[in-house]
Amino acid sequence: MNAGPPSPSLRRASLQRTSLGGTPWLRAGIAALLGACTVFSFAPFYLWPLPLLMLGSFAWMLQRTPTPRACFALGYAFGFGWFVTGVSWVFVSMHRYGGMSVPLAMFATGFFCAYLALFPAVAAWLAGRLGAGAAGRLLVAFPAAWVLGEWVRGWMFTGFPWLIVGYAQSPAGPLSGYAPLFGVYGVSLATALSAGLLALAVNRGHARTWPALAGLLALWLPALASQHWQWTHAAGEPVSVTLAQGNIDQDLKWRPEQLRDTLQTYLELTHASSSRLILLPETAVPVLDVDVPPGYFELLAKHARANGGDLLVGVPEYVAGTAPRYYNSVISLGSAPTQSYRKHHLVPFGDYFPDWAFITWIMQRMNIPMSSFSRGHAVQQPLAVAGQQVAVNICYEDAFGEEIIRQLPRATMLANFTNDAWWGDSWASEQHLQMAQTRAQETGRWMLRATNTGVTAMIDERGRVRAAAPEFETTAVHGSARGFAGATPYVRWGNWPVLALACAMLAAVSRRTRELHLQSRK
Repeated sequence: MNAGPPSPSLRRASLQRTSLGGTPWLRAGIAALLGACTVFSFAPFYLWPLPLLMLGSFAWMLQRTPTPRACFALGYAFGFGWFVTGVSWVFVSMHRYGGMSVPLAMFATGFFCAYLALFPAVAAWLAGRLGAGAAGRLLVAFPAAWVLGEWVRGWMFTGFPWLIVGYAQSPAGPLSGYAPLFGVYGVSLATALSAGLLALAVNRGHARTWPALAGLLALWLPALASQHWQWTHAAGEPVSVTLAQGNIDQDLKWRPEQLRDTLQTYLELTHASSSRLILLPETAVPVLDVDVPPGYFELLAKHARANGGDLLVGVPEYVAGTAPRYYNSVISLGSAPTQSYRKHHLVPFGDYFPDWAFITWIMQRMNIPMSSFSRGHAVQQPLAVAGQQVAVNICYEDAFGEEIIRQLPRATMLANFTNDAWWGDSWASEQHLQMAQTRAQETGRWMLRATNTGVTAMIDERGRVRAAAPEFETTAVHGSARGFAGATPYVRWGNWPVLALACAMLAAVSRRTRELHLQSRK
């Protein structure tokens, strides 16, 4: 005999029994602590198992949270703890180098973190709404909602894909094997799925434990196998490389009286190199190209030609016209014809000032030189230098994998030119390095990083740092790099397979939830 659906009172009692104990503030505090601890999974700590435990604990809390609204609150607390801990270096940029007062810089940093916390909050709300009352459905909805939230964060308001949870697996985490297949968002999805399966395994009832553990095995084995697969192949002979690190203090970098010393520093670092390919960092020449002292570029080019190769240098570029344009550029000097790359993905309030009302009013309190750059073309060709096809990216353009692959598979190696001095002695520079390691894994290409203060490094096609310079020292990294040809699945397909899978997961859970809702009304 069919007894029919439980009464509303019984359903409420069931939710009360399964809900997490304690006051809402206590639960929010625990969620914020879990979010803060997740940050230690990223560089410079590289504790890749940590997000599995933290996200798994968070998913376990969501299972015991009775309403979508309460899930949103938990997700917001988790996200705020995460970003306040992970991107607190924004305060350093605003106050120490941007000249913003301490109270205003603290407010702006808090406001930024509060905005970023909305993405895990919405993901938790959606998971709670679609998976209400069923741990299995929630733990399918949660990873899908999580990765879609990260993807939206990666493009909304020009995007801030910092601390995407998939980065924590690079370079040695087992799930990083999914990077050349599905990119960092694919690694994020696998991480969140693993966390959900762990939460399901420790849930009440042994009947769920073994299927959850079997699911973990099925998820991890392909990733481990992929780590041993050679997706691309070496092309040509190794090329000798020098990456110069001038260590010019950000407070001095743009002062006219400092220009001579800066130019001399990079000239000496260049002349000390016998490499065929030499890289000088973003805006290594801190003056418009038309204002560079006569003969300076020729001194650099002459040495590069003597080495039988080329030099790439970051310099602000001026293009005359009715409305003159300024570009954050990298130009080549040496044996090959002069070429240039112009930065496309500009940093709001760093490269230009958008009209974002209240936010712009706050950020105008900062003193940022060279903040009127124009945008380069979205698709630019690799630079043909030193026998290689080098896909150039500037500053945190290397945080956007779907943009990096636009120059592939033609490019044989990647090169990032950046000035991370804005972040001071914080975790940000090493977090940035970890993103570059993921780009190398996604594309099966070496990544060469020339930075002002660090981390200057040579990264191989598997994301391993082969050589690096100490931060905040005037020095150079010398080594040998290999060009690679071929295309990984991620280079061919980008983020679309992961986005399609996440949407399909949410659609399946939504359909099942509707079916159960209709059954309960009969």
